[in-house]
Amino acid sequence: VPKDESRAVQWFMKAAEQGHAQTMCNLGVMYKSGSGVPKDEVRAVEWYKKAADQGHAGAQCNLGFMYKNGCGVQENEALAVEWYRKAAEQGHAGAQFNMGYMYENGHGVPKDETRALEWYKAASEQGNPGAQCNLGYMYENGHGVRKDLPRAVALYNKAAKQGNIGAQYNLGYMYENGTGVPKDEARAVEWYREAAEQGHAGAQFNLGFMYENGYGVLRDIARVVEWYRRAAEQGHTAAQCSLGYMYENGHGLPRDEVRAVEWYTKSAKQGYADAQCNLGYMYENG
Repeated sequence: VPKDESRAVQWFMKAAEQGHAQTMCNLGVMYKSGSGVPKDEVRAVEWYKKAADQGHAGAQCNLGFMYKNGCGVQENEALAVEWYRKAAEQGHAGAQFNMGYMYENGHGVPKDETRALEWYKAASEQGNPGAQCNLGYMYENGHGVRKDLPRAVALYNKAAKQGNIGAQYNLGYMYENGTGVPKDEARAVEWYREAAEQGHAGAQFNLGFMYENGYGVLRDIARVVEWYRRAAEQGHTAAQCSLGYMYENGHGLPRDEVRAVEWYTKSAKQGYADAQCNLGYMYENG
């Protein structure tokens, strides 16, 4: 049949009125996103709650998200944890990841890296890429566990191959610096590119840096400008400063001191010391 979200809502509503938990959860999703109905986060919460009270793990996780972020309900991280826990204990990987995050960062519960590790492991074993990435970070940095760089790399690889941009960036950094793996700038470029093309500002900046210096790739000033600009437009301070420098010195761009000042100012206002210094120099010398 042709896709028709409004008709879908009508049929979901009939099933939900008979107490069908999955369709209650579906209605929550549709009200949350405004698919087939006007967006209404309060109604979304109502439907999630009905399904969650029946033990539906997906609805419990979604309800936890609503409480965590104050969507359609007053923000309450303790209640978010309560609902995440109910879903996590049923084996819901997304909720297990969320429990790990809450314990890692002390949201709604006392900070506890050991508990965070346990929940991330549970989600990671089910293939959750966010959990694999965060677990890798904990092994890389020895948070809640003894530092284990090879294990960090293995976890980042699993997550990166599923498209997790944080893991792709982290792998790029590890290959660039030879951390836990033999140094390999070409592979670093590959992983930075994967993350950069998905919009990761840090990866965009690092990829620009690799092109600027010919690390793992041929120097290409046009690519340098492209990637620095994409990162700078997302507010990346080092990229903003670098773009300012390129405008100031006519490096890969027509020299334009007005644009240089604009980019230095954006970076300087975020506290980036090099930009503050360069901006001060430009004002000092007119």
